[in-house]
Amino acid sequence: MRAVQVQTPGGPEALVLAEVADPEAGPGELLVRVAAAGVNYIDTYHRTGAYPIPTPFVPGMEGAGEVIAVGSGVSRFKVGDRVAWASAIGSYAELTRVPENLAVAVPDGVELDVAAGAMLQGMTAHYLTRSTYPVQEGDTVLVHAAAGGMGLLLTQQVKALGGRVIGTVSNAEKEKLAREAGADEIIRYTETAVAPEVRRLTDGQGVNVVYDGVGKDTFDASLDSLRIRGTLALYGAASGPVPPVDLQRLNSGGSLFVTRPTLAHHTLTVDELSWRSGEIFAGIQSGKLNIRISGRYPLADAARSHEDLQGRRTTGKLLLIP
Repeated sequence: MRAVQVQTPGGPEALVLAEVADPEAGPGELLVRVAAAGVNYIDTYHRTGAYPIPTPFVPGMEGAGEVIAVGSGVSRFKVGDRVAWASAIGSYAELTRVPENLAVAVPDGVELDVAAGAMLQGMTAHYLTRSTYPVQEGDTVLVHAAAGGMGLLLTQQVKALGGRVIGTVSNAEKEKLAREAGADEIIRYTETAVAPEVRRLTDGQGVNVVYDGVGKDTFDASLDSLRIRGTLALYGAASGPVPPVDLQRLNSGGSLFVTRPTLAHHTLTVDELSWRSGEIFAGIQSGKLNIRISGRYPLADAARSHEDLQGRRTTGKLLLIP
C-alpha cells in the first residue's frame, strides 16, 4: 500500500510517500481502508520529534473509512462497517489498523470525509465546552484563531450552550467566517491589542474562559483577558510552547485557573468516547453543527498540507485523501 512515512524527524519535507507492506489486523484491532485522514497540529509535533515516536512511522491520528478485516476478539464491529477515530497513529495511509476501543461507528447521513474532519477537533471542542470549563448561558468566552478548524467548532459549541463569543482573527476574510459561525464580537489581533479590547467589550470585567490553542504568542493576552476566577484552557501550542510561568501571576490576576487538557484524558472509556462523538455526529446530522473542510490533499501532498497548516494559510479543516 501507499503511506506517508517519517524516517527522520524534521520539517514538512520529512513526510515522504512510500510503498510499504499492507498491515494486518491484530487481536482487538480493525483493518480499515482509509477514506480520509485529518491533518492536525499534533501531527506536526510527531513529525518534528517534539512528541517523539520511534522511526520510521506513519503519522496521522485521525481518520475515517470502511472496515475490511477484524482481528480476534473484536465484537463491536464487522467487515463493511463505517468507522472513524481520533487517536490511532498511522492514518496517513491507504490502509491502517485501528484498535477497536478507539473506533466509533459513523452514522447514516454523515459522509466519511466529514466524519474524518469532525472527530479530533469536534470532540476537543466538546470536552473543552462541557468538561474543562462547562459553558453556562450568559458566559462570555474568548476563542483564539476563531476562523480555524477548532475556532469555528468552539464558536458553534459555545453558542449552542448560550454563551457569548469574542473571537480573534487576523484579517477580514477570517472575520467573515468567524461571524458566520456565530461569533458575537471579533478582534483583529493584527490591528488591535487583544486584552484591552476584551476589557472594553466586557465593561472591564473580562471573560469567563479563554480557549487558547495558539500558546506562546497568545498566553499573556489570554491571562490578561480573564475575569476574577476565570479559566484559561490551553489546549494547544500552534505558536510554540509557553515559557515557564510564575504562578504568583494567577493570584495577582484574580485567583485564575490554568489547565492544559488533552483529548485522550477525556475519552478514557468507550462510553465517554461514544458520548462525545455521538453528540458531534448528531449535530452534523441535524444541520446544527457545520464542519468546514477547507482543503483536501492527496497523500503525495502531505508536506504541503503541513506547510499550509503551520503557515496559518487555512481556515477550517484539512484532510488527506488516499
